[in-house]
Amino acid sequence: MEIELKNNHQGGGLKRLRCSVQNYDWGKKGTEGSEVARLYEMNSGSDIELEKKKPFAEFWMGTHGSGPSFVVEGGVENGDSIGSGSMSLKEWICKNPNVLGDKVLDKWGCDLPFLFKVLSVAKALSIQAHPDKELAKVLNKLHPNLYKDDNHKPEMALAVTEFEALCSFISLEELKAVLRDVPEIVELVGSAEVNELLQINKHDHEEKVKSVLRSAFTRLMSASKEMTAEVISNLKGRLYTESKIRQLTGKEQLVLQLEKQYPADIGVVSAFFLNYVKLNPGEALYLGANEPHAYLYGECIECMATSDNVVRAGLTPKNLDIQTLCSMLTYKQGFPEILKGFPLSPYITRYLPPFDEFEVDRCILPRGASTVFPAIPGPSIFLLTAGKGKMCTESSKDVVMEGDVLFAPANTEISVTTTSELHLYRAGVNSRFFQIL
Repeated sequence: MEIELKNNHQGGGLKRLRCSVQNYDWGKKGTEGSEVARLYEMNSGSDIELEKKKPFAEFWMGTHGSGPSFVVEGGVENGDSIGSGSMSLKEWICKNPNVLGDKVLDKWGCDLPFLFKVLSVAKALSIQAHPDKELAKVLNKLHPNLYKDDNHKPEMALAVTEFEALCSFISLEELKAVLRDVPEIVELVGSAEVNELLQINKHDHEEKVKSVLRSAFTRLMSASKEMTAEVISNLKGRLYTESKIRQLTGKEQLVLQLEKQYPADIGVVSAFFLNYVKLNPGEALYLGANEPHAYLYGECIECMATSDNVVRAGLTPKNLDIQTLCSMLTYKQGFPEILKGFPLSPYITRYLPPFDEFEVDRCILPRGASTVFPAIPGPSIFLLTAGKGKMCTESSKDVVMEGDVLFAPANTEISVTTTSELHLYRAGVNSRFFQIL
């Protein structure tokens, strides 16, 4: 163990990880080409052919207790089989805390501050938000069975395929147009609330706008099941009739699609209040605490603070906490910022959200090319999604291929070469935290 600690302190070897999968209902089935199913099968070394009719929703890489990763004994260099790991990554880090680097250890203790994932989304996730740290502590104390940790959960989704999401509230002008064009919302919210929103102008104080929006959205989300079912039925009928004489808008088409997935669910109508975001591969969307969102379709790389706290209010059969969600939201309006990343080198693009806990690098390395990930003061997790190559540190030279997930200790420089086009993603602590880029 002393030798291992010394190596890690000096840069050390990579540790291969065996990772966890989540079979949530909204995930793509293995038979439908789920990227999560493909990566999990290669990472685990298991034959999942008989399980492929199940949805494979999320592939988790990190230390969270709901989906821990395990260290393969002997690491990459000994070529152990993927399935031989027995010690969790969290346990291993606790025994080797210096692999985090001093600054990370001082700030977050003996744990990874980020959780790395791949998502394969076949149908909409719930209308949801993630609490800030203060609210997370309260929810965890009051309902530990529902909110299983006391951390916040800022997150970022980086599109691998075309990726669709609902995110944040539309602008005031867009909302006014919706209220005029969608009479069913007036039925659910009430004419008094709607008129108040329509009378607001751009000169009104921001807090007044947020207050009126909060009131209207809370009324919408709190509508009775009977009224919601009736109004959605009317909305569906009207849109089908109008589709025969005009082209429906993208949002209207989305609403009909959501209604098929979640009939009579208030989340169907709430979609009119939120921005409909379509990401191209290589574009990213980040979400702070208390921002409403729902991923809709596609494959993405996701990174977040190490938490699994979700407050849900629609588009799900799971537990709803509508009052908590409506009271916690920021009610900021406007289209979210889309990150396109910035080049670190000819082959590496960095996505840097405004959160200390994480950043993501995307590396597309052509056949025969090479690149270097410089030594940094914090830990990293690498995921290979395509290709084959070599990853070399000061103390090792290892063959890696798609499905491999590798933990790199702090202060480890890694050079990468490839014999075929290689796709590699890295998650690490945000470089602004170390005051470097």
